[in-house]
Amino acid sequence: MAELAIEAQGLVKRYGDLTAVAGIDLHVPAGAIYALLGPNGAGKTTIMSMLTTLTPPTAGTARVAGYDLLREADQVRARIGVTFQEIVLDQDLTGRQILDIHGRLYRQPTDLRRRRIGELVDLVQLNEAIDRRTRTYSGGMKRRLELARGLMTDPTILFLDEPTQGLDPQNRVGIWDYIRMLNNRGGLTVLLTTHYMDEAEALAKRVGIVDHGSLVAEGAPETLVAQLGADVIRVRGQGDPAHFAAQIGRLPFVTQVDTDADNAMVQIYVDSGSRRLAEVVSAASGNGYRVDDITVARPSLGDVFLHHTGRALRD
Repeated sequence: MAELAIEAQGLVKRYGDLTAVAGIDLHVPAGAIYALLGPNGAGKTTIMSMLTTLTPPTAGTARVAGYDLLREADQVRARIGVTFQEIVLDQDLTGRQILDIHGRLYRQPTDLRRRRIGELVDLVQLNEAIDRRTRTYSGGMKRRLELARGLMTDPTILFLDEPTQGLDPQNRVGIWDYIRMLNNRGGLTVLLTTHYMDEAEALAKRVGIVDHGSLVAEGAPETLVAQLGADVIRVRGQGDPAHFAAQIGRLPFVTQVDTDADNAMVQIYVDSGSRRLAEVVSAASGNGYRVDDITVARPSLGDVFLHHTGRALRD
């Protein structure tokens, strides 16, 4: 295994009777982009908070950038950059002042601060706005400034909690480009959380799906998708979908069958959708299930996510 930038064993976080994280093992190679996916309340942000020393774990161990999370927390903080899910900027300060204060907190010399600010302002394309108060910034500009602040100390690992939440498509793609460039040029390790499946597919070489505080699936996006089957046949109809799903799941070419929360749709993962379509329709009619609508598509990371976490809404 390549040198690990992040290594966690049995990481647990409890708040009274609530277990937010239930024994996570996490291994992120140096130079990788790793995405944590999960529904609301699954434990993603708590994992990030522990790995960035913001909250101590209840149990388990972790090493970040080669340093013990608890015994060497100062060394960890010196080597990481963080952007938070909520935008945290003083609205009365300019972008330049925010970056300068961050550098001062890390005791960067004046010359180094000025050089880093110049480099990062160019990187995130805020040259025209950097001396304006951040209350005048758009959401995308604020996200870009936060990314620059996270990079101010030249970290070896960057933690991004929902880095493009609420951004329009152009700004989302722009943030993706910055992350890829930092990873490709400098070998920066990135651990990000996201609700966007396309974001994880676009950026991450490896993803972990978290649900109810546990890691329920992990691997390269294409590998996780392949495990569901080559194609997915989606069927809507009339009859007993649960009975139909149980029967269709016994066919030798079916690798997995899922139904949505209200049983309105049956998803059938097969080796070849075009070849198996007629057999699925025949099996439906033979089980008293009348097909009203049927489609064939390639499965996606979103299908993997729903397969492991379900379709019920989360608070």
